[in-house]
Amino acid sequence: MAGREAVVVGVSGSLASLAALRAGAEQARRGGRVLVAVLAWEPPEGEGLYLRHPDAAWARHWYAEARARLDRAFDEVFGGAPPGVVSERRVIRGRAGRVLCDLAAHPDALLVIGARPRKHHVPRTHRYVHTHARCAVLTAPAPPPPKGMRRTLRRMTPADFALANH
Repeated sequence: MAGREAVVVGVSGSLASLAALRAGAEQARRGGRVLVAVLAWEPPEGEGLYLRHPDAAWARHWYAEARARLDRAFDEVFGGAPPGVVSERRVIRGRAGRVLCDLAAHPDALLVIGARPRKHHVPRTHRYVHTHARCAVLTAPAPPPPKGMRRTLRRMTPADFALANH
């Protein structure tokens, strides 16, 4: 039921997309709208190679993986279903930007995407959405890493991740 009264949220499983899912649910609750959470997927080898060697079982496998990732996102953010919000979960094969803009095609819809701070690089999905969206777009920032975490991670070596022999 994406359309006029929908809050469409792009979900990938990243921290930024989990923040977008939370923000989208809040917007849907406030406005009495339907929350439509979307995970867009493509075959890992790309559509071009898949079309040359189609394999329905392989496509079903990747669809199931995408569906599980979307369900995990709901579990991580809400512990299941978002409280006080009518929601839909959609797994759609296609490029994320195009899929999101198609679902949020009505000017009264709201499209919510997550954003990680990146210097000098705007991800392809963000460029597409901000160029082609016909509705309002809300960008939810990823939560900041804990203080000191970046410095600690930069100083780590592969040996820090090795399992101890017991």
